[in-house]
Amino acid sequence: MNVSRTAAEQERLIAMLEPSIGRLAARGILRSYRKNTILLNEGEPGDSLFVLLQGQVKVYATDENGREITYGTIVAGDYFGEMSLDGGPRSASVMSLGPVLCCLVTRQAVLQHLDEEPTFAIKLVTQVIRRARSATETARQMALLDVYGRVIHTLESEHGPAAAQTPVQLTQITHQQIASRVGASREMVSRLLKDLEKGGYVELGVKRITLKKKLPARW
Repeated sequence: MNVSRTAAEQERLIAMLEPSIGRLAARGILRSYRKNTILLNEGEPGDSLFVLLQGQVKVYATDENGREITYGTIVAGDYFGEMSLDGGPRSASVMSLGPVLCCLVTRQAVLQHLDEEPTFAIKLVTQVIRRARSATETARQMALLDVYGRVIHTLESEHGPAAAQTPVQLTQITHQQIASRVGASREMVSRLLKDLEKGGYVELGVKRITLKKKLPARW
């Protein structure tokens, strides 16, 4: 792709963003990444944020044994990496879930944006607070809920619990993704889901789970 086409594509995608985020993205450098590319590494120094123009990324952390906990996903139109703008290390890792296109905005460019658009500071602070609350909730679940409790919370958190007349279908979800969300092994999650299926609470498919009725609080 030549430079002019790249610039035109960037302008088109930026125009689709919320205006203040679009103006922030316009200060950045266009970057493209393939699926399963690590964009940020937990613990590394960082002085930039990314505005996501296309695709999805997951935010996660791993322990010394390689076990992963997924904090969530970020979709096009949002940004990430802002937690290290204070000069500290990256608080989590970020990996592309498919091909992604984003604008890398340096700390200096972000500060300039805040100087010229001070109202954006409120949006940035709100974003940081929202993500801090999400991380706190994840930590609370890990500390207070057992694996089963974390699994049913994950299954029912997106669309709420199901009822006999109103089943809930979760698509594009795998046992491994649930395991990464709850900090457990895929094998344990699969066993719990199979037990729930035998009990008539869920129906399992390929990258699909249908909740047929409200899941029991204890198993």
